[in-house]
Amino acid sequence: MNNPVICIGAALVDELFTATGSVLLATTSDAKVHRSAGGVSRNIAHQMALLGVPVHLISVFGNDGEGDWLKAICDYAGISVEASITSPGLTGRYTGILNQDGSLFTALITNASLDLITPAHLNNQSTLLESASYIIADANISIESISWLAAFAEKNKIPFIIEPVSVPPAKKLALLDLKGIYMVTPNEDELPALCKSNNSIMQIQANELLERGVNKIWLHKGAEGSVLFSKEKTIILKAPEVNFVKDCTGAGDGSLSGFITGKYLGKTDEECLKIAHTLSAEILQVEGAIATHLTQEKLLSQVSKYYPQ
Repeated sequence: MNNPVICIGAALVDELFTATGSVLLATTSDAKVHRSAGGVSRNIAHQMALLGVPVHLISVFGNDGEGDWLKAICDYAGISVEASITSPGLTGRYTGILNQDGSLFTALITNASLDLITPAHLNNQSTLLESASYIIADANISIESISWLAAFAEKNKIPFIIEPVSVPPAKKLALLDLKGIYMVTPNEDELPALCKSNNSIMQIQANELLERGVNKIWLHKGAEGSVLFSKEKTIILKAPEVNFVKDCTGAGDGSLSGFITGKYLGKTDEECLKIAHTLSAEILQVEGAIATHLTQEKLLSQVSKYYPQ
């Protein structure tokens, strides 16, 4: 398969402040800082490109030095950004405050002008989109653009994946027609936000989304692992043990990169979940959102380390 995976959504500058002790409220806490290229869709594209999957990114870059820096990193990683937009504003920024153990305390994100990714812009990229093996969109883009992509993907029989990102953008998907959508990838907080009902039972929440038309729901449960729901079956996979977590940023993005890489290689759902969890475990042990030390061959060889037969 040579058709590209097309990722649509945020490209940001990530600044992660990790506290060297307890985070103190309403005063100063000592920390160390790490700056890297980020953004959900950009992270997913970057990791897949390093794993040998052809990738196009449709995002928005500011007309500033940081936008040029992000484009240069994409080019270095092998990500095509020809269908992206350069806006006259500033490049978007994600600022994360991490606890001493690497877990997220809180985060702030600035407007990355993703409203410029309109249905009209996507329609202008129809030829590129028609060539996709998979289309992935993060929920930072507008609901109108997500709806356009869902209809386009169903018409052209292209698997379309929606990454909810966080609870606020997930909420706008609660009324979305999910017919023909291949997969949504919520965590335990985002799953109820996707639902119309107020039921608190995860199986019932997943059943609602399946009835609304989505083919698969991949529920991320952090250290507990994940669950893949479909009408045919439910697959539960525990997360591998990680003795040392350096940085939790990007682990979820990385798991989706691993899953789609597996699909790109023709793997089963079960195999794809193991690849996804393996990649996520590797990302937890490095600084930043990308496991730059992994090639496709190395990643596949690591699966047996975390999931011995």
